[in-house]
Amino acid sequence: MIEIDGSQGEGGGQILRTALALSVCTGQPFRMTAIRAKRRRAGLLRQHLTAVEAARQISGATVHGAEIASAVLEFVPGPVQAGTYRFAVGTAGSATLVLQTVLPPLLLAGGPSHLTLEGGTHNAGAPPFQFVQQAFLPCLARMGATCRAELASWGFFPAGGGRFTVEIAPPAGALLPLELTERGDLTGAEVLAAVSQVPLEVADDEAKLIVRQARFPVGKARAEEVPSPGPGNVAMLTATFAHATTVFTGFGQLGVSRQKVAHEVAQAANRFSASGAAVDEHLADQLLVPLALAGGGAFTTLEPTPHTRTNTDIIRRFLPVAIDWRDDGRGLWTVAVRRPA
Repeated sequence: MIEIDGSQGEGGGQILRTALALSVCTGQPFRMTAIRAKRRRAGLLRQHLTAVEAARQISGATVHGAEIASAVLEFVPGPVQAGTYRFAVGTAGSATLVLQTVLPPLLLAGGPSHLTLEGGTHNAGAPPFQFVQQAFLPCLARMGATCRAELASWGFFPAGGGRFTVEIAPPAGALLPLELTERGDLTGAEVLAAVSQVPLEVADDEAKLIVRQARFPVGKARAEEVPSPGPGNVAMLTATFAHATTVFTGFGQLGVSRQKVAHEVAQAANRFSASGAAVDEHLADQLLVPLALAGGGAFTTLEPTPHTRTNTDIIRRFLPVAIDWRDDGRGLWTVAVRRPA
């Protein structure tokens, strides 16, 4: 059984999600202690329990310690089973992070799967639905897996209540390595600022401010009222290049001005645009597990975050792959994944 210290590195929930995904993928059981020890509310929260339960359902795993606030978990997986599943967080916890847990193993299943996920779809600190749909899933398509996602309702913190579906068609054989070291020319950029139970003028101002501050042409900007059980606000700039798409996101919160939300989105997009990287730091996090399962690939990105470094360490515990980070000295990094000779 693989022993994992959940307090290592950035000490958050990503350690658990990656361990669950790769445990099911490889059939290796693990025991994790000090789960989320570096977070204000340590231990398992509802969204983490949903991820554990989702991994259990798709693999028939035996699980010990799956309780709220638990700091220790033992997980012994069975073989992954394709099928139709529904996973509901039950709070505003991120449903996209639950998807992050079950998607890699279902890409290795013997047939297609249909998922319905409920909870938060647009949460600070988690990939929003549009990031998954427009940035991450197209990368999987280049690796041979066809995944389609549709958003039924938006879920913001603290009400939640979002829902989306994902159709997963695994590749005919193994996942293909992905080379994404050049992003190519910018082919289009657009802004969507969305609100629920918040004045539309907030979103309209955010959209206009992002366009004004972007240091590259933005062809379309719109403000939209969206269906959701509770109030919320998100602003997203989607930049599409010849070989990759990136989504930059900011969230409105009490005490945070629309000007600050717009500035954070534009600043992140401008920094990425100037870097020449093909992949932003968030997509880098998402790509590491599929590339490791494929046994190869490479991409260019910005300086790796502690989150990404920790994710790399967990992957190495489950898979015999080398993950090399090379700094070119100008803030651009190349990440190469390979099986050792």
